[in-house]
Amino acid sequence: MSRLDPEPSLHDEAARAGWLYYVGGLTQDQIATELGVSRQRAQRLVSRAMAEGLIHVRLNHRIGACLDLEAELCRRFGLGRARVSPGLGPGGDGVRAIAPAAAAELERFLRMPQPLVIGLGTGRAMRGMVDAMVEIDAPQHRLVSLIGNIAPDGSASFFDVVMRIADKVRAPHYPMPVPVISPTPEENAAFHALGPVQKVVALAEAADVILVGVGQMSNDAPLLADGFVSRAELDEMQAAGAVGEVAGWVFDSEGRYLDLGTNMRTGGVRVAPGLDRPSIGIAAGASKVPAIHAALKSRIINGLVTDEPTARALLDRA
Repeated sequence: MSRLDPEPSLHDEAARAGWLYYVGGLTQDQIATELGVSRQRAQRLVSRAMAEGLIHVRLNHRIGACLDLEAELCRRFGLGRARVSPGLGPGGDGVRAIAPAAAAELERFLRMPQPLVIGLGTGRAMRGMVDAMVEIDAPQHRLVSLIGNIAPDGSASFFDVVMRIADKVRAPHYPMPVPVISPTPEENAAFHALGPVQKVVALAEAADVILVGVGQMSNDAPLLADGFVSRAELDEMQAAGAVGEVAGWVFDSEGRYLDLGTNMRTGGVRVAPGLDRPSIGIAAGASKVPAIHAALKSRIINGLVTDEPTARALLDRA
């Protein structure tokens, strides 16, 4: 079928409406006139363009209150870098709030001319970051996953991001070809004894820059919701003081990794506390505050991208 004079699809209309609103600066009345639709339909099309990711919006003005929070986070926790985005109000999605700032942070490294090895965690915030990225040609860098990419049922882990980023930046990438969490320590050791796995592990351990999500270990733990741990395993680790996890490795309120539970079977590379290179946490939300705070205390992460309510909660806690 010829596409020279097609009937516009709903996506076509939404994309055009979003472009006219966010780039062209037209009002919804003007968009309605331009597209020959009602004002109500124009409003719905603009909303659809944002909801379906057809338009990405970034805030170029640095809000003073956020700058103050960034400076205080760096001072209080000795961070090399902090980025704080405005919150989206009560009930707002923290991942959506921080995704553009997280994307800008990763793009900053990708635009550096010297070759870097960039280690990447997984999770919803990391995936939001990838969705908010622009395409960049960065073949000089190497992208490596810090965590296994095989789910319990043998499928690819849904929130693994290394291949998604590689598609956008056209850089060599190295998935971690092991289960996120193996059924037994012996199976985990067997995977890590394989030559190709050892090469990926060595690359991940030498990463020049690390970007990771921070997961909570409360009853809404991502590891539980995504089927990587059982309720009984979560109970055991909570009883031992677990509050958070980075790249699947669980730690307590002091940021100390636990020597029990799924940590005995976790695949990939543990982010060592106190690294002398950037290890940036991408996380926001009230439920994550204890986990982020613990990771900051032990310096599992030495940089942070978060939103305004989370930053204030972290500083209040400190």
